[in-house]
Amino acid sequence: MKRLIVGLGNPGEEYRYTRHNIGFMVVDHLSEKLKKRFLPGKGEYYFFEKNFRDHNMIVAKPTTYMNLSGRAVAELIEKHNIDEAKMMVICDDLNLPFGMIRIRENGSSGGHKGLESIIYSLENDRFPRLRIGIGSPVNQEAKDYVLDNFTADEKGQLEDIIDKAANAVLEWVSRGINSAMNKYNVKLTH
Repeated sequence: MKRLIVGLGNPGEEYRYTRHNIGFMVVDHLSEKLKKRFLPGKGEYYFFEKNFRDHNMIVAKPTTYMNLSGRAVAELIEKHNIDEAKMMVICDDLNLPFGMIRIRENGSSGGHKGLESIIYSLENDRFPRLRIGIGSPVNQEAKDYVLDNFTADEKGQLEDIIDKAANAVLEWVSRGINSAMNKYNVKLTH
């Protein structure tokens, strides 16, 4: 069975370590963990394929900017003939405390521009998503906060958070959404 995993972020070196790019960080970690390299796709994305526990996984990073992620996701779904319910989108979330993972089977964008773009392009919100809390800005506009790098304290915890998020994705691939939600919908930091 095919599964599509899409990490959201902005392309370009200047965005690489920003809060908004945590989705890219998770799929980059998956590529290291699974010993696969991202290759250019036939569309606005990079991807790799890997068989994992009897599932064909397609892992992708859109090369559009965050607010246009839906274009790349629509291309991926069409090219690989994937049902939206078999796709998981990984993104940051301003409304969750730093380090908290929240997996949902479907739902609104919650104001996240990348999810909004995907919902708009697919004309539905019936796809799983894994949101990773980046905390809320203090004395800063949300649009500036998400494009800032993580603080030194946050960077110290990031590796563990990204690894747990990657493991949550693999749990979803191999055992399904309920198992992933039961195991990973908890706060990760102390």
